[in-house]
Amino acid sequence: MTARPLWTTAEIAAATGSPPTGASWTADGVSIDSRTVRPGDLFVALKGPNFDGHAFVGAVLAAGAAGALVDHVPDGMTGSDRLVLVDDTLAALTRLGRAGRDRTRARVVAVTGSVGKTGTKELLRLALEAQGPTIASAASLNNHWGLPLSLARVPRDVDWVVQEVGMNHAGEIAALAPIARPHVGVITTVGPVHIEFFPSVEAIADAKAELFLGMTAEGAAVLNRDNPHFERLAGHARARGIRRILDFGAAPGVHAHLDAAELGETGSTVTATVGGRRLRYTLGAPGRHWVLNSLAALAAVDALGADVEVAAAALAGISAPAGRGARREVALPGGGAFTLLDESYNANPASMRAAFEVLAATRPAPGGRRIAVLGDMRELGEAGPRLHAALADPLIAAGIDILFCCGPLMAHLDASLPAALRGAHVATSDDLAPVVASAVRSGDVVTVKGSLGTRMAPIVKRLQAGPWGGSPQAAAS
Repeated sequence: MTARPLWTTAEIAAATGSPPTGASWTADGVSIDSRTVRPGDLFVALKGPNFDGHAFVGAVLAAGAAGALVDHVPDGMTGSDRLVLVDDTLAALTRLGRAGRDRTRARVVAVTGSVGKTGTKELLRLALEAQGPTIASAASLNNHWGLPLSLARVPRDVDWVVQEVGMNHAGEIAALAPIARPHVGVITTVGPVHIEFFPSVEAIADAKAELFLGMTAEGAAVLNRDNPHFERLAGHARARGIRRILDFGAAPGVHAHLDAAELGETGSTVTATVGGRRLRYTLGAPGRHWVLNSLAALAAVDALGADVEVAAAALAGISAPAGRGARREVALPGGGAFTLLDESYNANPASMRAAFEVLAATRPAPGGRRIAVLGDMRELGEAGPRLHAALADPLIAAGIDILFCCGPLMAHLDASLPAALRGAHVATSDDLAPVVASAVRSGDVVTVKGSLGTRMAPIVKRLQAGPWGGSPQAAAS
């Protein structure tokens, strides 16, 4: 049996409000990136301050794209029957995403929070894939264009949809939640992330609670009982008429309760009670933060009406992705190796502490050291210097041997550490990469972390590729 197409021309026209093209073609995917568009995709020509997707329409069609959503006919394409003309391509993509959500029979769970969104989304994907056809938003497609794009990609016949929802300003989730219309809304936690754009952490909680604006009273809210803003979030849910509030954490009496966790270098063994069911399961990613994310995921699975025991068993398949804790053993010239913990995708005070805990649990080989390579945490506003300096105590508690850091804000952490732990502080990650590469030696454990704008990922690439500063023992203790 031939699979049904994702979109027909008639459906695209109806969803986006565009006039029918007169042609009849189908699309099996939706893309906004000319570099990764696949044959059969509908290409949406978005515009930005430094790009215009219309410049690539001819190339993607020649490469096999089914058609393109455009707000004007590109040069040389007059008369093409594979163009869908709309007033605004981003608005049309939003309408297409809304239509994708409206037509699905799937149960939808949406995940937001100051930290843990992507990890919890991936845990939910694993937990639900074990029970039926599931689609989850790719990477971090969670903003004003990423969420509609994800929903526009939802196949016709799936049982479960997992959607990440992000924000860094008030009102952004309020615009996205009515598009996603989740049956279950998860808020992993609330902390001083993007605090530059908010008057208080309480205001961040209020912005996260905008997720409930897209839910009906029959929905369920999954909230972190250990977070000090639990009651504030629960109050927002109740104000929307939502009565099913499932809590998770280590506090007594919660719906998804952490009974015990054996934290290892590469994963954890967890004992938990979820909705009265005693569970013991393993996680393939290390750190207490993954344990708490798993409780949020299992509470959401329960709220969806899926099988919690099947879900828990599936969580062994999780692994920390690149940029979010991926572990690699990197061979050194002349013999030996070091362990690289790639946390380079992003950073905030909570995720920094979580990374330090994993670093503390990872034992260097004989002669090795625990090394932290850190870049600035962005969007902290006036609190930035204080929050960077406050990382000193948890970093020392993690048993760090040496810190290498970059960025103006990391100078406050560097100055707060004992001199023996201060390896180097430089202006940029480009300056820092050769310093770290020359210092690493066999047996070391190296964590690399910083906000996306600090560009820590190139340091990870440099450490994986070399060259290093000579023999494995070249660096001083």
